[in-house]
Amino acid sequence: MPEAAVPGIPAEVWDDPLAQQALVERDFGALCLRLRELTSLRQDDLALLTGLSQPYLSMLESGRRRLTSIDKIVELLAGLQVPTELTGPMLRVRPLTGHAGRDAH
Repeated sequence: MPEAAVPGIPAEVWDDPLAQQALVERDFGALCLRLRELTSLRQDDLALLTGLSQPYLSMLESGRRRLTSIDKIVELLAGLQVPTELTGPMLRVRPLTGHAGRDAH
């Protein structure tokens, strides 16, 4: 029997005030826990979506670990399909314009 597909994150989850607060506070453990409370997702499902291991997600949710690597944060937010209007300007992907060094003169 084929393995069931990992469910996605329903868009209405991002209207939840506690999920939004966790994003504002950059408390990614609280965010993951809240998402799991609002959906039928398990830690294993979040691991598949985000690329983080299930044991790491467990430590993140319990507060024993914090997510501080910007690369991992971006990977987590992308995997969770967080709308860009909720991620803040630092985490928005910008197209390369070729003008990166113009202010360096």
